Amino acid sequence: MDVLGLYIGMEVLIAFSSVIGNVMVVWAVRINRSLRDTTIYFIVSLALADIAVGALVIPLAITISIGLKTHFYSCLLVACTVLVLTQSSILALLAIAIDRYLRVKIPMSYKRVVTPKRAGIAVIVCWMVAIVVGLTPMLGWNNLEKLRQTNGTVGADLLVTCEFENVISMEYMVYFNFFGWVLPPLVLMLLIYAEIFYMIHKQLNKKVTTNQTDPTRYYGKELKLAKSLALVLFLFAVSWLPLHILNCITLFCPSCENSVTILYVAILLSHGNSVVNPIVYAFRIKKFQNAFVKIWKQYVCCTEDPRLRNRPTSSSRDSL
Repeated sequence: MDVLGLYIGMEVLIAFSSVIGNVMVVWAVRINRSLRDTTIYFIVSLALADIAVGALVIPLAITISIGLKTHFYSCLLVACTVLVLTQSSILALLAIAIDRYLRVKIPMSYKRVVTPKRAGIAVIVCWMVAIVVGLTPMLGWNNLEKLRQTNGTVGADLLVTCEFENVISMEYMVYFNFFGWVLPPLVLMLLIYAEIFYMIHKQLNKKVTTNQTDPTRYYGKELKLAKSLALVLFLFAVSWLPLHILNCITLFCPSCENSVTILYVAILLSHGNSVVNPIVYAFRIKKFQNAFVKIWKQYVCCTEDPRLRNRPTSSSRDSL
């Protein structure tokens, strides 16, 4: 099997796994009241972006990989869709980090400050910013003029070989997207989680009283969840940084040749990130684990005892 064939096969597997896994996340929230927490707004937003990657972006990426001739702006819109979804994921991760920070910093007044309405507004703002950042190339910061200046590359009909680097400016990808909207949020999230871990360990040592009956149990749960969400952040960084590093090499070292195989691996890593979050939730967050088991037994195997169907897995008053 050639490299392209292997790449397409892996993309299909990732797309299928991403859609199934993240639909399970949304489904778990839908059927389990104990998962309806303000943090879940951002986790569901992240899951929806990952569903779109599997259902929309990856099929388009496969189409691009076979070198079809398309209208310049059609290809540009496909590329921008990837950028919008990536940016929405980054902003959702940042919102999750800020939410967990507030939960640890102000446990007594957290529920008064972070209301479901405010969380919903934050999700909408994240998507609006992601759309603006991701669609910026559609407003003119693209390679159309560069292609016009290259003899024979694009004609009056604006037909081009649809490849990401053909339509998206590397200056935009590196200076604006990576240095402006990817790297700073990642660094900020790293600092936020470092502060969260510091505060939790400090509170556990001091046994500070909260509005919870058992401060040690409260901060112990927060520590465990913070570790799980920090793992989600780490996997996102590991998945996306290689592709951005390749973009930097392309911009700053035009004479350097990027291996097609390395490029495909970097793309697969970035798309594969859409698969890992449900796995992290299943193995690291007990309430998601219970909800996934319930979905499997009740809706797939149809083996759950009917008497247990309406029994909540835990109190809806408990936080995630």
